[in-house]
Amino acid sequence: MPTSLHIVSHGLTHVGLVRRRNEDAFLDRPKHGPGLGLWVVADGMGGHEQGDYASARIVAALGEFKAAGEFGDVVQGAAARLREVDGELRLRAFRLGSAAVIASTVAVLLADSREFAVLWAGDSRVYRWRNHNFRQLTVDHSQVQELVDAGLLSAENAAHHPQSHIVTRAVGAGRLEFGILREKLLAGDRFLLCSDGLTNMVTDAEIAREIAAASPRIAAERLRDRVLARGAVDNLTVLIGAVEPAAQG
Repeated sequence: MPTSLHIVSHGLTHVGLVRRRNEDAFLDRPKHGPGLGLWVVADGMGGHEQGDYASARIVAALGEFKAAGEFGDVVQGAAARLREVDGELRLRAFRLGSAAVIASTVAVLLADSREFAVLWAGDSRVYRWRNHNFRQLTVDHSQVQELVDAGLLSAENAAHHPQSHIVTRAVGAGRLEFGILREKLLAGDRFLLCSDGLTNMVTDAEIAREIAAASPRIAAERLRDRVLARGAVDNLTVLIGAVEPAAQG
């Protein structure tokens, strides 16, 4: 009989040291036994009207999402719920005026007892630490990433590019087409969901060291403190989950 997996997770968000409002939001709904785990990070698009409303609406909608059917159906159901929110946000913006935008990036992790899926739009990210290998599972939907993909910009220079904040996909704006990844879930996996307020201030190597060495709560707090020590110019959200064998009772 396959070992039942239990996911221990911890999330936090911080306004940072420059912004007045926190336009990030997250959902931390761990998986226990055969149930479905659901984790979400949403980053309201800065400079637009009601970015904090957009991220909060995404989190609320997915928090109400009821999983049913096969795992693939659940993933598509979550995507459908986000498309509904996309319509709501576009209508709300339309009522404010033709130039208004109410939108947010989103990164979603779903997991059952055998596999996980990642669903995303924009530049909020999901990473996995497995067997001493730290890997970014998502690919940014951004103008800079398109330049990298076309061979016109190096990955090293991408983070410092003046257009690094411009996303090409989001819930509520632009073209809404989700990236989706499904893979097997393994004991020992560790996942990180985060907004760019973390990844713009901390390197992948630094993130990997913290995730590998500490519990989700301690690792999340250490990453937050590292960003704050460097000036925290943006809102930041960190959500970490560790996959462990469930206690046998």
